Amino acid sequence: MNWEPDRLDDQSAPTDGDPSGMLRAVAGSAAQVRTSHRAAREADLAPVTGGGRPRAVVVAGMGGSGIAGDILGAVCGHGSPLPIVTVRSYRLPGWVGGTDLVIAVSCSGTTEETLAVAMEAVRRGCRLLVVGAPGSPLHAVARQAGAPFVPVTVGGQPRAAVWALSIPPVVVAAELGLVEAGPEVFEAVAKRLEDVAHRCRPASETFINPGKSLAMELAGTIPMIWGSSPLAAVAGYRWACQLNENAKYPAIWGEIPEANHNQVVAFDGPLAERDVFADEAARSLRLFVLRDVEEHPQVARRREVSVRLAADRGVPVTQLVAEGTHPLERLATLIELGDYASTYLAIGYGIDPTPVSAITELKARITP
Repeated sequence: MNWEPDRLDDQSAPTDGDPSGMLRAVAGSAAQVRTSHRAAREADLAPVTGGGRPRAVVVAGMGGSGIAGDILGAVCGHGSPLPIVTVRSYRLPGWVGGTDLVIAVSCSGTTEETLAVAMEAVRRGCRLLVVGAPGSPLHAVARQAGAPFVPVTVGGQPRAAVWALSIPPVVVAAELGLVEAGPEVFEAVAKRLEDVAHRCRPASETFINPGKSLAMELAGTIPMIWGSSPLAAVAGYRWACQLNENAKYPAIWGEIPEANHNQVVAFDGPLAERDVFADEAARSLRLFVLRDVEEHPQVARRREVSVRLAADRGVPVTQLVAEGTHPLERLATLIELGDYASTYLAIGYGIDPTPVSAITELKARITP
C-alpha cells in the first residue's frame, strides 16, 4: 500500500476510494446530533431522571459506542458533582448498585459485553437507560426491565454514529443538573459540525482542506497525539481509534501532564531520528497537540515546553485548537477533524475506510 496524495483531490475518490461511504457518514454528523437530541427528548426519561441524582453514572459500551461515556465525562468536566465512569468489559465494578445509573450504549444492540453489563445492572437493581438499535437484544433488555430506551437508527459502522450514540447521555446529564446543555447548545454543536464538514468536503482541495492537510501530515509518520485537557485527550483517543479503524494505521495518544512522565522520552529514541540521505523515507514520530481553551496554567506551560523539546530534536509538530464555547462544541470540532483526516488518510493509501476485517475475523474465531 503506497501513499499517493493525488488521490485526495481525485474527484472520483469519494466513490472509488470510499465505496462504503465513510465520508458521507462523517458528513452526516450534524444531522445525527439533531435527530438524536430529538429522540432523547421524545423518550420517557423519568425513570432515570425523576428520582434525583444517582450516586454515580456508569456508561457501558465498546469501541465506537463506548466513547459515548468518555464524551459524557469530558462534557460534564471537573465540576461534575458525581463520578462518571466508562466500562469497557463484561462486568460492572463491584461497587455499582441500586443508587447508580447505568447507561448501556450499543449501536447494533448486539454487543456481547454491553448486553452482559446491562443484564447485570438489572439484576443489581440499578437505574438503566439503553441507547441502541430498535428491535435488538439490548432493546429487549430495556423492555423487560421497564427501562427508558432511545433508538439509534444510523446504519453502518458504530464509529460512524458517534454523535447519535453520545447525545442521549448528555441530554440525561443535563436533566440531572450535571451540565448546562439546553436545545441551543445542541444546535450550536450541529452548526459547528456543519462548518467542519463544509471545510473538509471532498471537492475542497488539499491546500485549503483541513482534513486532507492533516492526512498529508499523518502519512508516513507514527503519530503521537496529546490532549492538553481531559476534553482534548478524549479527542486524542478518538483520533487514535479512528486512525486504527479507518486507515488501519497505528497511533499513540496521551494527555498532558501524564505524557510528560513517559511518552516524551520517545523524542530521544530511534523513531525520532531522521536520515535525510536515506533512499526511502523511514517512518518517524510526529507530534499532534490537541489544545483546549480551558487548560490548567501549568499544563499550558508543559505544552509549550513539550513543543519546543520536539522541535529541538527535529520532531515535527502540529497544533490544533478546539473551537467554540461549550465543552460539547469544542470536543465536536476536534473529533470531527480527526474523523475526516483518518478517512482521507485511508483513501490516500488506497484503503477502503469502512471494513474492519480483523475485528470480524476475531469475533468469528471466539464464537462458540
